[in-house]
Parts: sequence; structure tokens; C-alpha cells
Amino acid sequence: MKMLPLTPDGQTPVRALTIAGTDSGGGAGIQADSRTMAMCGVHACVAVAAVTVQNTVGVTGFHEIPPQVVADQVRVVVRDIGIGAAKTGMLASTTIIESVAAVCREVGIGRDGSIPLVVDPVAASMHGDPLLHASALDAVRSTLIPLATVLTPNLDEVRLITGIEVVDDATARKSAEALHALGAQWAIVKGGHLRTSEHSTDLLYDGDTFREFTAPRIATGNDHGGGDTLAAAITCALANGYEVPDAVAFAKEWTYRCLAASYDLGAGHGPVSPLWRLSART
Repeated sequence: MKMLPLTPDGQTPVRALTIAGTDSGGGAGIQADSRTMAMCGVHACVAVAAVTVQNTVGVTGFHEIPPQVVADQVRVVVRDIGIGAAKTGMLASTTIIESVAAVCREVGIGRDGSIPLVVDPVAASMHGDPLLHASALDAVRSTLIPLATVLTPNLDEVRLITGIEVVDDATARKSAEALHALGAQWAIVKGGHLRTSEHSTDLLYDGDTFREFTAPRIATGNDHGGGDTLAAAITCALANGYEVPDAVAFAKEWTYRCLAASYDLGAGHGPVSPLWRLSART
């Protein structure tokens, strides 16, 4: 696997920003984003949008950060530190989504700005616990998705956003077209949750061309944080100047290796792990 370049000691590395919720169990959310960014040699900046109460078994609650505080975190980071790319994860509510969208437009984050944005439209945990108020789905469609350089929903989120149930290649392509029509520059329909297939195939669409990225399916229940990891890896590659198809190809292989290195944790689903990078020889 071709790794992203590491900055020599003492020199400022590439920077990226994640705007998302925390995971007190450490497997997903901002924790997963920051782990992948660090292992990819990227300095991770964060804007906390929500604090969840969760472990490997499920989410029992969450607390929203005031929308202005979320936006202020984004603003001060971009103006002082500067970033090469950004991503969103759990944004929890309509008011936070609107606040994040406004500050992203202000500082040049998004498909029409100078800083690419990966939108992971987190709506529920892998256990099915809600991480987004139902009333906020319209804001995701009308306010957040049109900012996306790359949109990375899982199949449950595809269904909630488009109303399309993905069961095969034809419905995957139909849903990718529907996602792109909402305003995303590139839309990915991820096949990781399509358990009937022997392979996990992600479909990337830009309004003109479909591209497929396939990896063997790994038989493990330890896949917590897989979606966050994929989106964070795309963000890292974009921050390093990759074009979107190349960034997705890198992230697909990165996430496959993280799944292969996943481990047991607690009584539920363990996390995918980028820690394999510590022992990998480049």
C-alpha cells in the first residue's frame, strides 16, 4: 500500500479538521478521525459538535454543543492554523448543521471553496441508536450535502436521505444519482453493510462516471468506526493534494487494513484499528 507522506520531525505537517461528535468508548467519532489522521501523518484539529454517552454496546445519550461554539471552533482553527481539508461527522441537530454550513462558507470550506469537505452524514450508530434528530434530515439534504466535495453515507443513511433501499448494483447506482442530485460534487454509496456480498464494493459517482472500489469482505463484528475511518482517510488524502478518485482508493485500502487489524473491546463491537501502521514497513 502506498502511504501518505510523513513530514520530517520538527516540520509542520499537513493539517485537517474534523467537525463531529465524541465517542466515550474511543471507537468512532472524533476519536476515530483523530487516530486515522495521526497514523496518516496529518495534524488533526477538532470542532466538537456533540458529546455522546456510549460504549461498545450502544449509545445511551448525547449532549449538543451550542451551535455558535461549534462554529467558533471551526473559525479560529482555520484562521490561525489553516487546514488542507475538513470533514463532518455527527452534527446532531438542524441548528448545528446550519451553523456549521454558514461558517464553512465563510472560511472557504466546501465544494465551492478552496478547502475540500468530506460530509459523513451521521444519523445513527451502528447499533441503530439515533445520533441525529429526525427533524434535521431536511437540513442534511438542503444545507449540508450541497457543501460536500465528497459525500460518504452508509446504506442506512442512504435510505433515510433518498428513500432508496440499496440491495444490488442497480439500486446502488440509482441512490448515487439521487445523492449527487442533492448537490454533492462526488457521492459514495458504501457497500460495507450489504452483507449478502462476498466483497465490499464502494460506488463513487460524480454525475457522469461511476467508479467501483472493491475489497474482500472481512468476517468480523469488530467494525465500529469503519465509516468514520474511511471518511477521515479520504480527508487526509485530499489534504495531501490527492484528486477525489485517488483519495477514495487510498481510503478504501486504509479501511480494509484497519478492519483486518480490528480487535475485541468490551462486551459489544470492537473498533477498526489504524494502529497497524505502527508496525508497517513502508
